[in-house]
Amino acid sequence: MSDSAPSPRRAAYLHAQARRARVIRLWQAGLLLALLGLWELSTRLGWSDGFLISSPGRVAATVVRLWQEGQLWHHVGVSVAETVIGFTAGTALGTAVAVCMWWSEDLSRVLDPYLVVLNALPKTALGPIFIVWMGAGTGAIVTMTLAISLIVTILNMYQGFRATDPEKIRLMRSLGARRGQILRLLVFPANYATLLATLKVNVGLSWVGVIMGEFLVSRAGLGYLIVYGSQVFNMDLVMASVLILAAAAVVMYRLVLRAEKYLNRLLGVMQ
Repeated sequence: MSDSAPSPRRAAYLHAQARRARVIRLWQAGLLLALLGLWELSTRLGWSDGFLISSPGRVAATVVRLWQEGQLWHHVGVSVAETVIGFTAGTALGTAVAVCMWWSEDLSRVLDPYLVVLNALPKTALGPIFIVWMGAGTGAIVTMTLAISLIVTILNMYQGFRATDPEKIRLMRSLGARRGQILRLLVFPANYATLLATLKVNVGLSWVGVIMGEFLVSRAGLGYLIVYGSQVFNMDLVMASVLILAAAAVVMYRLVLRAEKYLNRLLGVMQ
């Protein structure tokens, strides 16, 4: 038997875990199908008003129509591009600011009250200001998305940096490590999990920023379709856009989870 082969007890455990994961996925799929079936049945039997809440069949027909007209991927692509840009910029810039605050205690004291105020302030209230500054277009939407994810990233990462084990920091200093070496070799690696958790949170926040921005000013995107559908009382279009939005958000979140697994595997190999 190969040394790398799992023991019978380990193999049985892995098999049980895989079987449990399959059962959970089946329950998840069954629950979704049951909800969609109840939704369709309620409109067909007149339990609910199909004009107000649409139905899965009409939503599917609307999605097919958008695809046939060439509008589906255009609107999805616009919203996804805006989300990815805002998500990436907000996470990168927020992490950089958190590093600067950890590096300079004076800077952290100066910025701390402003961060508290900005975190408490509803970012949608800044929408009209962003429109005036950036113009009625993609720039304002991306800026709103960045503003929403930026503050959360700064606060999460800075708190993680501050929570790094002080005994390890003192040990590295006693060995002659410079501040940059402490950041690169200890503080940042110690907050790897914090960064990944922030990425997961920022996925949802970025979509909120994009949709709110598209509500205010947009000629394309899923938020635009939702607003347009509500204005012309086309609830089929509204519900279809909402479900497409949910699917896009789930896909983006799953990509972040895949990236997390890949990085964990890579770090495990390097160690």
